[in-house]
Order: sequence, then C-alpha cells, then structure tokens
Amino acid sequence: MELTSVKLQLLVAGLAVAALVATVWLWPRLSGRSWPAVLGRVGVLVGDQVLTLTALGLIGNSYFGFYSSWPDLLGTDTATAPITVAGVGAGIRVLTQHAVRGGRIEQVIMPGSTTHLSEEAYIFLPSAYFTDKHQRFPAILSLTGYPGDPRNLMTRLDLPGRMAKAIAEHQVKPTILVMMRPSVVLPRDTECVDVPRGPQSQAYFATDVRQDMIDSYRVGSGREYWGLLGGSTGGYCALKIAMSHPDRFSAAVSLSGYYKTIIDGTTGDLFAGDKTVEQRNDLMWRLAGLPAPPVNVLVTTSKKGEGNYQSTQRFLAAVKPPMQASSLILPSGGHNFNTWNRELPQALPWLAQQLHAPAAV
Repeated sequence: MELTSVKLQLLVAGLAVAALVATVWLWPRLSGRSWPAVLGRVGVLVGDQVLTLTALGLIGNSYFGFYSSWPDLLGTDTATAPITVAGVGAGIRVLTQHAVRGGRIEQVIMPGSTTHLSEEAYIFLPSAYFTDKHQRFPAILSLTGYPGDPRNLMTRLDLPGRMAKAIAEHQVKPTILVMMRPSVVLPRDTECVDVPRGPQSQAYFATDVRQDMIDSYRVGSGREYWGLLGGSTGGYCALKIAMSHPDRFSAAVSLSGYYKTIIDGTTGDLFAGDKTVEQRNDLMWRLAGLPAPPVNVLVTTSKKGEGNYQSTQRFLAAVKPPMQASSLILPSGGHNFNTWNRELPQALPWLAQQLHAPAAV
C-alpha cells in the first residue's frame, strides 16, 4: 500500500486499537514478578507505543505532505534525480490530462535544457486557453515547501479551483498555473540555490521552466506575464527568484516564507565556501547591498504562531523603490496549510492582478 493511502492509515490505526484492547485483556496474566511476565509487560507496552506512533505519523505525513511515497521516506527515490536532456528542443512531455472546473490540468515532465535537471509539474490551463486560441496568457509558477508534493497545491490549497473561481467572478484575467516542488534533486534540499559545481536549482526555475512554458504553451514571454507564489521554502524561493531575475518576473507572493538560506543536514554545503554565493541568497543582504529590483511582492505572516513575524517586519522596512512590498499579517496562525488557506483568497487574486492580461499572439 502507498505511504499516503487511507487504507494504510486505517489499517495501522485499527492495529493500534486492537493492540490496546489485547493489552488490557492480557495484563492480568502478565502481572507476575517473573522475568517472562516483566518482559511480556515491556513487550506489549512497546508494541502499543510503536503502533500508536506509527498511526499518528502516517496520518500526520498524509495531512502535511512531508513524504509522498516509501522511496521518498527512505531516501531511495531516484525517479526525480537529475537527467540529461538531449538538446534544446526536447520539450515538455505530457503524462496525463483531465478536465477540472474552469479548465484542464496536465501532468508533465519539465526538462531543463540548460541545467540538465528535470522535474514533474502540474499545469492548470483555464477554459479561455481553449476558446481564445489566438491569445497569450500570463502564468504563475507555484512552489511547495520542502520536501513537498506538487499535488498538495491542488488537494490541500486548491489553487486551480481558486483561480477558476476568481476568473469566473471577474476578479482576474485567465491565468495559467505551473505547480511544482522546489526540491529538484530529492532527498537534498537545494533551497533554490545555484550550487557551485552542483545542481543549478534557481536557473532551472528561472530559465528552463519558464522557457519550457513559453515554447510549449501560449504563455507571454515578457516579465509582465510572469509571477511566482510559494509557501515556506517555496515562499523563500519565490521572493529570491523574483528579486534575482526582475527581467523575467514582475511579482511574487511568499506565504510564511523566510529570507535567508537554511543550512542543515538536508541541504549540505550549498555555497562551497563562496561568500558571494551565500550573500546573493540572503534577501536582506540583497536589499542592502544591491540596487532594488523593480518587482512587486506580497509577504504573509502571523503575529502569533509563526516564527517569521519579526524577520518579515525587517524585510518590509528594508524595501526601497522601485521595489514595492505589501503584507498580509494575520492575528494568529501557524506554519501550515490551514493558515495559507486563510491567506490565499486575497493573495492569489492579488498576484494575478499584477500580471499582464491575455494578449493576441
């Protein structure tokens, strides 16, 4: 059974309950002072705890989307490892497609002709894409957190449904969504860094994914057609990519994002001792040490419950023209899907409104 399947969660939860009942039933027989009785009590208590923690872990993993499969959990998932793309004209490969409210979703593989990276993506094409066949559309590159599963952007945040609703209510013009995870070389977390002599993660999103969409779909090529949105690590990536490539992106939304690369056991050495690379991935350093990029950003946080409130205030205070920054600050919230679902009804239309309306091919 799949790691995230409901059947597996119910099975393990049922075993945990059965083990607890069995413990209560057998406890009188294990009440003696002999070694077998003592070992029996220890055994059933350990068994109960293991089954209970496993059930809670499976439910929590399914809810928060930490790991999408057994190979992902065990670190043996090689399906998303870097692959070599044969030439510039390799193009997007469509795996599946199905109709949804307000459009269609296509599951694709995004090849990286310059970085030789490749990653799965889900693309939401609004209904207007199929009726207005002589139009080019704006696009939003949406990124999950780490390790992330791009399906969470649909199942947990309902980005396609929200976009379809905003289009139907004439809040925004028809806009394409490109839904991905930022971790292109799992299990490593590259934090959207162009690692010296390593994966060029930022270039993959800023150059390859963008060009794939322009070449394979009717997406506008100008910066005014392109925005970014992400949560947590994806929020940091969205801000950083927009600030680093204002010639390619005009706006970004960071949901509970941070402002400096996180270095831990999942990232390894991302800078190879190069202080310049480290500085350029520090958004506060960029604001202080480089010319302000002409981009418009929205950052979100909560006064209570989120660890990025103070750093978000410092970021907002450091922004200077021509860059513009807005904020959405909840009274309380957490670093989770529930909080982001409270922010997206405002954040997603805000971002789409910053982008260019569809234009004739």
